[in-house]
Amino acid sequence: MMKRLFLLRHAKAVAADAHTEDSARVLAERGRSDALRMGEYLRKTHGMPDLVLCSTAARTMETWQLASRAFETLPKVQFMDALYLAPWSAILKLARAAPDNAASLLIIGHNPGMENLADILAREPKGSSEKRRANSLEEKFPTAALAVFHFDAQKWKNIAAGEGVLADFRRPKDI
Repeated sequence: MMKRLFLLRHAKAVAADAHTEDSARVLAERGRSDALRMGEYLRKTHGMPDLVLCSTAARTMETWQLASRAFETLPKVQFMDALYLAPWSAILKLARAAPDNAASLLIIGHNPGMENLADILAREPKGSSEKRRANSLEEKFPTAALAVFHFDAQKWKNIAAGEGVLADFRRPKDI
């Protein structure tokens, strides 16, 4: 059995200002259209995830709300304070704690944690397409980017650094 992990960075948010708490920042216009586009891409290419873990920041919850419009029914979603600006190690710990009956898991969070985790999980690329995806990932993990990993694992607790096949990496500009 294979586990599929989707890492989605929140879409483009409005700029930070002195009057707004960082966690309350909402999506910019471009972010809203990117979130919708990435939701469509996820549905068409990979299908609906079994479980979604989403940071409680306004921009991540809005990213999920818009991306989820692509699905007829919705998966179980857990909004988690622990994902807000979480480092890669905390995100990995949450992924490893996911229920094993979920074959696919979507995590919506923030950089640098998401990008760092993607870099750490990716195995040495095999073949030209996987190398191209890895090169794009190394370049940048911009807002609304989606990294998809496949793990040859029965249980989430067994996913490990350097063992994820980078099956897909898409940025809004790629679609």
